[in-house]
Amino acid sequence: MRIAVGLSGGVDSSVAAYILKKQGYDVIAVFMQNWHDTTGTLHGDCPWKDDLDIARLVAKKLDIPFFTVDLSEIYKKRVVDYMFSEYEKGRTPNPDVLCNREIKFDVFLNESLKLGADFVATGHYCRKSEKIIDGKIVYSLLAGVDTNKDQSYFLCQLSQQQLEKALFPVGDITKPEVRRIAAEQNLPTAERKDSQGICFVGKVDLPVFLQQQLSAKQGNIVEVLPDYYEKSHQNANDKTIEQLAKPYIYRPNSGKKIGTHNGAHFFTIGQRKGINIGGRIEPLFVIGIDVVTNTLYVGEGFNHQGLFRKALFICSSEIHYVRNDLAMQTGEERDYLVRIRYRQPLQKAKLVKKENGLYIVFDEFQRGITSGQFAAWYDDEELIGSGVISE
Repeated sequence: MRIAVGLSGGVDSSVAAYILKKQGYDVIAVFMQNWHDTTGTLHGDCPWKDDLDIARLVAKKLDIPFFTVDLSEIYKKRVVDYMFSEYEKGRTPNPDVLCNREIKFDVFLNESLKLGADFVATGHYCRKSEKIIDGKIVYSLLAGVDTNKDQSYFLCQLSQQQLEKALFPVGDITKPEVRRIAAEQNLPTAERKDSQGICFVGKVDLPVFLQQQLSAKQGNIVEVLPDYYEKSHQNANDKTIEQLAKPYIYRPNSGKKIGTHNGAHFFTIGQRKGINIGGRIEPLFVIGIDVVTNTLYVGEGFNHQGLFRKALFICSSEIHYVRNDLAMQTGEERDYLVRIRYRQPLQKAKLVKKENGLYIVFDEFQRGITSGQFAAWYDDEELIGSGVISE
């Protein structure tokens, strides 16, 4: 059985390749080149040429064939252009989730199959299981054993067809164990730092990166004071589910102008850096973005009311189930564990399916619910489904 490992130049995929070879599989290494432009990339952030050189050294050390595929054109269309489009609308996309759905387990998978591979393996910290339901094999996506590194959230948009061909060799071990194995085998990646930033692009100065397509334009920063909300948190129990899921609506007269910015679309809800207004007891945070009027709304303090909401909404077209047999029907309610960003501890919530989409109502108020991001729901350690937050 031939397995193509997406060798990235990092320690996780390197150890994944080692484990598979040790298990006796016919392993090949395939390096994805998905981005060439360095505009906005911060200096010293593991440029792709270094990744390529190190990945090649790993393949040589493991004595496995090494291939490269250039997917940069389709990566730009499916991931980067989508990013620009979402930021332009005042939403905050998650390119890593998109990269897995659109590139690693789609285009890259198909390229690997052309090389004779039966499966594709990555260094993700998650697991896959399977069972027979109504005579058919059904695959489940499970959290990684290492709860500190669990990356199932990044794979929340995978389908049954994609999971069928996917393997996650390090999902059953912890990060320290991965480092130990890499050191014992003298792999070139043993002490290499984990990559950060946008998948395949790296760590970037986001406004500079986005200015490749989005123009900078000066607008007002408006501070919203706590009394604006008129005890909205205390009234949460009296609101309908639709009202709970609605973001706060701000207008220029919702507060006082305290400064200017260079483009509301360069910011995201909960952001602290880049506001550049000092002299406060507590820092200012972004609580609202209006790209139509190019207005940035901010509030003082980590616990400002504008940062917290009880519910969110996902429209019907954006709902995705890893297992279709667990899809919710209109009028159905279920209790699940939910996260709205990577590394967020799972939160208790009730999911309510209505004709227009899915409402998620949390037991506790959530900080920084952001349109464009993905909400993923779990039953214990199994990731059931996900969707793009509409509002």
